[in-house]
Amino acid sequence: MKIKSFLAFDLGATSGRSMIGTLENGRLQMKELTRFPNRMLQIGDHFHWNIYSLFEHLKEALVAVKNEGIEISSIGIDTWGVDFALLAKDGSILGAPYAYRDPHTEGTPDKFFKIFPREKVYDLTGIQVMNFNSLYQLFALKQANNPLLEATSEILFMPDALSYLLTGNKVVEYTIASTSQILNPRTKQFEAQLLEAAGVSPSILGKIVMPGHVIGTLRKDIAEESELGAVPVIAVAGHDTASAVAAVPATNERFAYLSSGTWSLMGIEVKDAIINEETFALNFTNEGGIEGTIRFLKNITGMWLLEQCLKEWKKEGITYAYEKLVHIAESAPAFQSMVDPDHVTFANPVCMTKAIVDYCVSTGQKTPESHAEFVRCIFESLSLKYKYVLEKMISLAPFPIEKLHVIGGGSKNPLLNQWTANAIGMPVVAGPSEATAIGNIMIQAKAAGCVDSLQEMRQIICDSNPLDEFLPENKTLWESAYSKFLEIIK
Repeated sequence: MKIKSFLAFDLGATSGRSMIGTLENGRLQMKELTRFPNRMLQIGDHFHWNIYSLFEHLKEALVAVKNEGIEISSIGIDTWGVDFALLAKDGSILGAPYAYRDPHTEGTPDKFFKIFPREKVYDLTGIQVMNFNSLYQLFALKQANNPLLEATSEILFMPDALSYLLTGNKVVEYTIASTSQILNPRTKQFEAQLLEAAGVSPSILGKIVMPGHVIGTLRKDIAEESELGAVPVIAVAGHDTASAVAAVPATNERFAYLSSGTWSLMGIEVKDAIINEETFALNFTNEGGIEGTIRFLKNITGMWLLEQCLKEWKKEGITYAYEKLVHIAESAPAFQSMVDPDHVTFANPVCMTKAIVDYCVSTGQKTPESHAEFVRCIFESLSLKYKYVLEKMISLAPFPIEKLHVIGGGSKNPLLNQWTANAIGMPVVAGPSEATAIGNIMIQAKAAGCVDSLQEMRQIICDSNPLDEFLPENKTLWESAYSKFLEIIK
């Protein structure tokens, strides 16, 4: 096989990076080129994304590619979900895109449900209701008589908007569109009636394209400035989680995945959306995956609790290396204190350690005192919450689930992976940690004809990345702890 290299832009809500993936003889090698900040802009009372700053960082990365002397076959961009840019009739971007953390959507879903029933919204879209979903962002702009929305000819979701700046061509990629709560996962088309109910013209949404679609090539000025020439830009799985799930190194369909970081996303990959009264009650979501698949998943609070505790301890002059956290957690007594990581009191408390103590007091438990006890409480609670969600998923899945694949940053936490295996009673396979960028790269490789299928992609990923497997231990002890956990989170 001829050696081929691809450029992935992986943009998160706080930072972005560019990575080169090189495919040779069935093996993939990854190299980070650049890393850059992505800061929300506060303009008056609103929060926006500086799309032009991001565009400049993309162009700087293209120059870095040239300086590396690497010939790239294509470029792909993935980002966080739901946010979008407004475009005028002449193709210019109107203002700065609103950020999903902007408060203008607070309470908006409830206002929308007075016009269009909540149950019907879920039945049409299969998406869990969150106030920042694109549907409610558009509704909030309409309700505010936003002049930019009035001048809008079309909208592009963030990865599509950045691809537009690179190529001059507009597309609406399936996986990123599926986060909007406007797309019907059964038809894989937008539901015009939802936008009409919001008072917004359905014409602002373009035609859906699937991952692997060639958007175009670098605009002439960018091709010349970077000296890379007319490199193709591919619509990868534009939603970062969709790219990450594409990189799960599974050998068959009988798996669940856990994309683990500040937030954890647990799900399965299915051919058809799962939308019923039970999934509505449990707030499960159906988002787009590659090759027309559906990512049936649930959002779980991940390392957020620990990250906030670490910030507090850092202010006290105490910092911990990752290995030290694992060591101190193991040193504390087991199952003294457990919390529901998704409880509303942990969403954004002034003091996370106090919030954990208050929760333990209110549920009649021993309160953690040392840092080791706090860390152990968080890790054990996450493991048990993963079991809670996985049990619901098993009851809804159209196939048996035999193992859990942990991808993303959390895959590098061996203690949490082992405890998760203990809690769920099935094997946990950890890795790759760079799943999002790897998925982005491999979708480009498929578009270039280097691989033929999702399964071949996953085999290459499996062969190219060291994976760790954790088998369940101490079954009786963890089953007893889970019974206690269920009582606590009632």
